[in-house]
Amino acid sequence: MTIDYIREFVVLAEIENFMEAADRLSISQSSLTRHIKSIENDLGTQLFDRTTRKVTLNHFGRLFLRYAKEISRIHYECETAFYNELQGVHGNVRVGSIPIMIPYKITNVLARFQRENAAFFLDVVEADSLELIKMLRSGQCDFAFIRQSDDSDNEFNKLPYASDTLVALVPESHFLAKKEVIQISQLNHESLLLLAKDTFMYSLCVGECRKAGFEPHVTFSGHRADNILDLVSEGMGIALLMKKASSSLIKPGIAVINIEPPIRSVISLAYPKHVTMSEPAKHFLNLVKTFEI
Repeated sequence: MTIDYIREFVVLAEIENFMEAADRLSISQSSLTRHIKSIENDLGTQLFDRTTRKVTLNHFGRLFLRYAKEISRIHYECETAFYNELQGVHGNVRVGSIPIMIPYKITNVLARFQRENAAFFLDVVEADSLELIKMLRSGQCDFAFIRQSDDSDNEFNKLPYASDTLVALVPESHFLAKKEVIQISQLNHESLLLLAKDTFMYSLCVGECRKAGFEPHVTFSGHRADNILDLVSEGMGIALLMKKASSSLIKPGIAVINIEPPIRSVISLAYPKHVTMSEPAKHFLNLVKTFEI
């Protein structure tokens, strides 16, 4: 088995679908099937339980996944050591990211790459997901950590990196504050405090309210989550924010209420399809693939 086959196995284990995994890896489905079969032949056992719609790891697959991730990590570290010793291997990697980096350890990824790769340089820009997508289209970024509610479009390769769920942040004096879980429809007629209108989060929240059958009453929208939460603590309304992203900003007087059914958002590393990557870009992608959050 080869290191590329092992990395493909890790991606398939995460996505659980041959077609989607092949698209992510920019190879044909038949090639991916053949590569996975090669690993299984080498190990002498099947690693997945296969159905018509998805594949899931069996006992042996879960066992191998631990080692596959470790092999990928060691291979990345080996590449890093050689890049730092070889002459003439250098270049820039242009990375965009959503503003909320710390809760998802995006800053850790960037710092580790720069710290370990003396010959490579990072150019980092912060913007909302919608703006980052425009930058990817125009070639201003090699990669972008973006937030998405689904993977309905096929414009870019997307490597799942982290996930989060939407929560309602309610003043403790509000009657909903005593509930552990609410439905989004229960926010009808409430004053909502959202991130700015030009953000992905605003579109997500308004869209979910409309799917629940009502037009949201948005009394404030802004770019700073800390301002929004201060207004919540003062009883000005209910905020809709991502749970992990807002956890460090919660202050006294605010109750965090889960929403059912869950409204999930995936933070993915997006990058253009059918573009030949530079060596620095390939190396950055390999780091993200092996990074443990």
